[in-house]
Amino acid sequence: MSDTKVYLLDGGSLVIDGFHAFWNRGPAGELRFPCYAVLIEHKDGRYIFDTGYDHAHVMRVLPFEKPLQTPDQTIPGALAKLNLRPKDINFVINSHYHFDHCGGNKHLTHACTVCHAKELEAARHPQPFEHLGYSDATFSPELVKARGQKLPPDPALDIYTPKFETISGDQEIAKGMWLYETPGHTAGHYSLMVELANRRPLLFTADACYSKKNMDMMVISSFHLDPVASVQSLVRLKELATKHDAELFYSHDPESWPGYIKAPGYYS
Repeated sequence: MSDTKVYLLDGGSLVIDGFHAFWNRGPAGELRFPCYAVLIEHKDGRYIFDTGYDHAHVMRVLPFEKPLQTPDQTIPGALAKLNLRPKDINFVINSHYHFDHCGGNKHLTHACTVCHAKELEAARHPQPFEHLGYSDATFSPELVKARGQKLPPDPALDIYTPKFETISGDQEIAKGMWLYETPGHTAGHYSLMVELANRRPLLFTADACYSKKNMDMMVISSFHLDPVASVQSLVRLKELATKHDAELFYSHDPESWPGYIKAPGYYS
């Protein structure tokens, strides 16, 4: 693993209304969008940035988002295509703890979980209007207990208490791997930039920007904690991309997704 490699792990898709994807702009109507995880093979270990959603959880709590996910699109299934197992992952980095970005965390029982300190606190005590966004905490009994909830029965999983490493501010968490604060969508949202040997850096927006259309129109999604900070994070991502000559990779872009290289292909 001398040269860094980046794999995009297809995690299936969900549906939201266009007025949620493009706040107060639309157009209305069902919009099916991709969800994916990012696997980084680095000399310091294997990192996963976000882990997609858990199909059973979405069907139980948010069935109106109409999840489509095959076994190959779960974290164990996607890793198996690369001859890897969940225990081979050393670090999980969560941009934030909305259900469609942490649903696969519970499979990565050997990984240290890295997140913004403000995000972990938000996951413990979400605002009432964030209830559905933060609805999946099955990867951490501590979070479930803090909310006064109970874990749903799931005998197939070895539920564990993960080791959290909380950080704040912009951080180079490994050589050439940068986390940039992009709050607004949530309190402690991070975007990730990965420098590579043979191409431009990859800048993963996560939910600070759903799609290129959001960026082009400077329109945020309707799911946010602070709309002003959300727009400021759009501006920051654009400035970071220009400063580092980085290519933007959007979290939920049905138009850009077909052009991305998916695992077992990779960027290096």
